[in-house]
Amino acid sequence: MTDKRYPQQMILVLTVVLLFWAGKACAYYVEPEKYGSPIGEVCVQCHKEATPGIYNQWKESAMGQAGVNCYDCHRAEEGDADAFEHKELIAIVVTPKDCARCHEKEFKEFQASRHADAVAALERTGSPEGHIAWGPEHELTGCASCHGSVLEVREGGMLSPESWPNTGIGRINPDKSKGSCTACHTRHMFSREQARRPETCGRCHSGAEYPQKEAYSGSKHGIMYQAYRDDMNMDRRRWLAGQDYFQGPTCVSCHMGAMPPQMDVKNADERIDQALRSVLKGDEREFKALLAPTRVSKRNYGVTHDVSSRLSWDFKPAVSEKREDWQMKREMMQAVCKQCHGDHFVGQHFMQLDHLVERYNNKFAEPATAIRKALIREGKLSSDEYDDKLDKIYWSIVNEEGRKARNGAAMMNPGYAWDKGMKELAKRFDEEFIPEVRALMGRKTDSLLEKYGYADLHH
Repeated sequence: MTDKRYPQQMILVLTVVLLFWAGKACAYYVEPEKYGSPIGEVCVQCHKEATPGIYNQWKESAMGQAGVNCYDCHRAEEGDADAFEHKELIAIVVTPKDCARCHEKEFKEFQASRHADAVAALERTGSPEGHIAWGPEHELTGCASCHGSVLEVREGGMLSPESWPNTGIGRINPDKSKGSCTACHTRHMFSREQARRPETCGRCHSGAEYPQKEAYSGSKHGIMYQAYRDDMNMDRRRWLAGQDYFQGPTCVSCHMGAMPPQMDVKNADERIDQALRSVLKGDEREFKALLAPTRVSKRNYGVTHDVSSRLSWDFKPAVSEKREDWQMKREMMQAVCKQCHGDHFVGQHFMQLDHLVERYNNKFAEPATAIRKALIREGKLSSDEYDDKLDKIYWSIVNEEGRKARNGAAMMNPGYAWDKGMKELAKRFDEEFIPEVRALMGRKTDSLLEKYGYADLHH
């Protein structure tokens, strides 16, 4: 006679096993011989009383749960530029090179990214308006807070207040590494969820010259994020678009997030056509033609800390440029889109984006840039930035309205692309830039405009 209790007993055993497995899957593991230093335990006990906020942040973080303590991250070696005695030899700056002890892949990806080049980008372009209106302090409290600065070390390992505290994304550290992991993974929580929230990116990527957050927030994706933000499993380790969440992407989803390896799959029409042709030829393999091929791309489609690895256009220059290997970068970006959208939808979006960018280049950016250079050669403008009226109009066209138009189109925010972007750009170009050129060049204006491809907006 069969024991009817047997199924219930099996269910109980399986439940216990699954609960145990789930607990282990959520746990963190570090090699005990490398981390959990006894010296760090002394730090923890002291800072528990001295700085309870930092202690509790660390305790609840992935680091704290794993057993990685203060000394494991802050330890320094003799000869380190920022080392100082604090019961033990420590450094106040935890650099990406320090984080690379555990996160080597992320370190290498980040060092190759545009984020890591942010200080150099600031030095190349600067902010003349900031110097005029704000003075030299704007570098520390404005630009450098996002871009970063070169950290200056004083005697005894202390850092100069002119360059610290600083969590700029591209800061140059005393050990020569670039960047600050805590720009996105704020200490001492080091949260994946926080880094995945668009608000974190918006700390720097917002405003007239960097309008990405505004363009995203008003898009359909941004609206979906706001509606379902609490259902997106942002604390999961993998966080795979279309599977771990599907409500709407964030900045990280498109620029850094995980996606599965892509298969080279023919669409249904192509497979049916191939099958019919096989039947007509009497080929016995006609049914195999209906099956999608399973060849997986060898290209790395996994999570990345190189934010530029999926960008096909560079919007930073006045005239937008296709990036090196832009086709590969676009393929990788489209792979994210295809987790939720079909091939046709994705292809149409990028076609429309390209059309807008090329329109911006051909009708506004290229003529305006060529005309400005010609005026400098003619001695009508100085070679300095922002010191002439026409300069201010020009930089507003390419750095503000132009970027709003391009970013609005890239992020599928039509109102922003048109109303804040192309509409205002065309108005400023026609009503401010061209009249100022006429004021400078007089009767030579029409031949100059014709030479550099200007077309009257009303014709």
